[in-house]
Amino acid sequence: MHSYSLIAPAKINLYLEIIGDRPDGYHELAMILQSINLADQIDIRSASTDTIRVRCKHPQVPTDKSNLAYKAAALMANRFPDAFAQYGGVEITINKQIPVAAGLAGGSTNAAAVLVGIDLLWELGLTQSELEELAGQLGSDVPFCIAGGTAIATGRGNELSPLPNLDHLSVVLGKYRSLAVSTAWAYQTYRQQFGDSYLTDTQSLTSRASAVHSAAIVKAIIRKDGVQIAEKLHNDLERVVLPEYPQVAQLRQVFQEAGALGAMMSGSGPTVFALCESHEQAQQVKQYVRTAIPDPDLELWLAQTCTTGIQIATGAK
Repeated sequence: MHSYSLIAPAKINLYLEIIGDRPDGYHELAMILQSINLADQIDIRSASTDTIRVRCKHPQVPTDKSNLAYKAAALMANRFPDAFAQYGGVEITINKQIPVAAGLAGGSTNAAAVLVGIDLLWELGLTQSELEELAGQLGSDVPFCIAGGTAIATGRGNELSPLPNLDHLSVVLGKYRSLAVSTAWAYQTYRQQFGDSYLTDTQSLTSRASAVHSAAIVKAIIRKDGVQIAEKLHNDLERVVLPEYPQVAQLRQVFQEAGALGAMMSGSGPTVFALCESHEQAQQVKQYVRTAIPDPDLELWLAQTCTTGIQIATGAK
């Protein structure tokens, strides 16, 4: 039996700017993505049949063909039919720690782990860039999740430029268990409300996307200046999500009042995160929020920025 266990970290957005529409129908984005050590564990093993099977005990995670981890395995089977015929199918077990539908790339990082795991199982020897090319066919966040760390993401989010790693900031995350925000709804609503401000010609889109490389938050990341990073946090999608979901807006406000360096919604939400200088400060912020919002539906987590994406936990032949 051939199996691997992989650690699949979540991500937060330190910066998300919607620049305009792309010819392929996606939005042109400029983002800064950051891995955190809140992570799922993905166990993947060779199956005795030519089937793909996904298991997960979390009630909100589908185990059929709609699961992005399943789609990742199917993509590998289609791309490498000889290896699929030689090694057979795979059994994928998702041990879920990252909240679902939370704007933390939980599904994307699971898919990235499956790509890495099958590369190992089938002894394909793929490079990081080859894995990222495959990942881009599954979703905009999946390529980043392969290597993780800190990166600028442009295009539809799949064109990556690494930044110096951030590993010294503590993070508090909060999400209402029963609350979910549709990513498609968030982007469509933003287009409806603010589409008249979009850049349209290709040259303008390209120059604006490249401008993020010299943005103030990038300079703060290079200096590892947590205070300045927190001051420059930005997410365009807050403009549509916060008015529609007052619970998210209130949670963001309470995080700010708790004394964090800064707070913001991650991605399309509804998770809100706060950056802190130390684990002790993060614990204090978490306690403040718990006291201020004693709603049992609100879940809170402590995490740390980290420098890696998918990592092998154990491997056995």
